[in-house]
Amino acid sequence: MPKHPVAEANEQSPFGSLTPDEFYARHSVSHSSEFITNSRGLKLFTQWWTPLPPTPVVGVVCVVHGFTGESSWFVQLTSILFAQSGFATCAIDHQGHGFSEGLVAHIPDINPVVDDAISFFDSFRARHAPDLPAFLYSESLGGAIALYITLRQKGGAWRGLILNGAMCGISDKIKPPWPLEHLLFTVAWLLPTWRVVPTRGSIPELSFKEEWKRKVALASPRRPVARPRAATAYELLRVCRDLQGRFEEVDVPLLICHGGDDVVCDPACAEELYKRAASGDKTLKIYPGMWHQIVGEPEENVELVFGDMVEWLRTRALSSKEGNSTRAAVVEGGV
Repeated sequence: MPKHPVAEANEQSPFGSLTPDEFYARHSVSHSSEFITNSRGLKLFTQWWTPLPPTPVVGVVCVVHGFTGESSWFVQLTSILFAQSGFATCAIDHQGHGFSEGLVAHIPDINPVVDDAISFFDSFRARHAPDLPAFLYSESLGGAIALYITLRQKGGAWRGLILNGAMCGISDKIKPPWPLEHLLFTVAWLLPTWRVVPTRGSIPELSFKEEWKRKVALASPRRPVARPRAATAYELLRVCRDLQGRFEEVDVPLLICHGGDDVVCDPACAEELYKRAASGDKTLKIYPGMWHQIVGEPEENVELVFGDMVEWLRTRALSSKEGNSTRAAVVEGGV
């Protein structure tokens, strides 16, 4: 498996000393991007990466980033890894994130964000790889969005879902302290965009174990550092409660990866999802001692976890391809 490209980042840039184009060429991937306009009139940034020949494309990976994240920083490096491994990989910046329009880091309702992701992913798959198996890869809040996508698109639409530090439940160590948590509904209704919600610590400080990688994360000019707005904080808590009531409905093949020492998104909720999901193909990997952002771990941990992910993806993509070939041979033979 190729090494995760984060090994080549430095404190100023995820691409190290290279330009983006030089970085793509070094890793034998092509890159394209475009803005799309959603049903609410917002321009949203999308981008994708594909392996250069002779690497064959064996599947599609649709990437869903987390709260205050974007598709163009650390997440892009993971997308490049998937492309190197044979997957046409695409991602979208949620409203108010990255290069997309919208009030910065404000998600008062998760449903339009889910709509945007489904619309773009469906379009990408139809244009680039309509016959290949498709997977979702998600981080943090992106895990909740990806779960909603699979709950809406059942019937084998997705060959699998990887949840990396998924926001199935917010840790008590990061929630707003009592009684503010219980007053959020009122505050969110009266002053939805007011940045009055204290969390118990800086999310980057609690997410990235390696200090230099924390500096890379904070170096992004598009990463918001202010506290979440009231309506957004209330919606994130509501989403967790809603999903926890629907775990039995989850039937997509699952790979759940979570740091055992994650104090942002509760590992216990990931374990609960694993126990209750109806998926016939499900794997839980809790990595002892690791934090919320796996890409922020020391190199050996990064290689271990993302190696597990790539192996999981390729095994299922190639088995789907073999199954399709067998079915095609049967049809051609008239059996």
